[in-house]
Amino acid sequence: MSKIEKIAATVVDTAFHIHRDLGPGLLETVYEVVLEKMLRERGLSVERQKPVPIQYAGLTFDEGFRADLVVEGCLVVELKSVEKLAPVHGKQLLTYLRLMDLSLGLLVNFGSATFKEGVRRIVNNYEEL
Repeated sequence: MSKIEKIAATVVDTAFHIHRDLGPGLLETVYEVVLEKMLRERGLSVERQKPVPIQYAGLTFDEGFRADLVVEGCLVVELKSVEKLAPVHGKQLLTYLRLMDLSLGLLVNFGSATFKEGVRRIVNNYEEL
């Protein structure tokens, strides 16, 4: 199993336990701070609300967007706390991956009734090494 797959598995396992223990219905920021703390306790480096600049038409915009969590510098975790994910949520994460030149992201919806229906892998030119 590659490094990024091990990281993704750790994130999914940790998020699953948070979803099971806290349940749906809290604000997204609550899940974000708890997941960050739990991943750090598992030995992973985590950047929260990481500003990601974008470049367009020869210009750089420092506040292009903020990634909810970037784990080990290679995995973007986008969090939601909504009743149901919309197609735009996956497209948004794919755009983030493209702008950051990363290959794998996780879209985690803590608002879903079950964890399984609330987690999605989003890939950008992904090849497992």
